[in-house]
Amino acid sequence: MSNANFSDDLNHSPNSLTHLDQQGQAQMVDVSAKTQTVRTAIAIGRVRMQPETLAAIQAGNTPKGDVLATARIAGIMAAKQTSNLIPLCHPLPIQKVEVQIIPDADLPGFQIQATVKTKAETGVEMEALTAVSVTALTLYDMAKALEKSIAIESIQLLEKTGGKSGDYRLDTVV
Repeated sequence: MSNANFSDDLNHSPNSLTHLDQQGQAQMVDVSAKTQTVRTAIAIGRVRMQPETLAAIQAGNTPKGDVLATARIAGIMAAKQTSNLIPLCHPLPIQKVEVQIIPDADLPGFQIQATVKTKAETGVEMEALTAVSVTALTLYDMAKALEKSIAIESIQLLEKTGGKSGDYRLDTVV
C-alpha cells in the first residue's frame, strides 16, 4: 500500500486514525477547538501468582515492605505522568485518580482497577491504562523475590464517559 492510498483511506474513513498526518506520520492531535467536558475512564487488569505469594503479600511478609501501598501510589503517580511516557498523549489536568488492588484467592492474585477523571478537551483512557499497568509492574517488582513466575494479564479499558465519541463499556472482560 502506498502512502497516497494510505492517506486517502484515512481521510475517507469515519474511524480514521487521528494521530496520523496526510503522509501517515505520527502527530499529536490538535484538541484546541474541542470543548472541555468531564471525562472518566476505568481500566482493569490482574496479576496472577502462587497462593503462597498472595498470602505473603496480604500478611505484609515481603522483603521490600508494604507491597500494596507502594503499588497503589505507583499507579497514581503513573497516571499523572502518562504524557511523559506515551509520546502522543496530551498533558491533562487530572482531578481524580483512584487505584484499587483487590485480592482474589480464586485467581490467585490481585484484580486491579484504576479510575481517572478530568475536565478537559480529551479523554483519560491512557491515564487509567497506565495506572493499571504500573500498579501491576510494581506488584511484580515488589514480590519477585518471592516468585519469578508472577503474570500480568488482561489490562484493558473497562469504561469511559464523556467526549464527542460518547460513552463506552466493555462487554466481556478477557
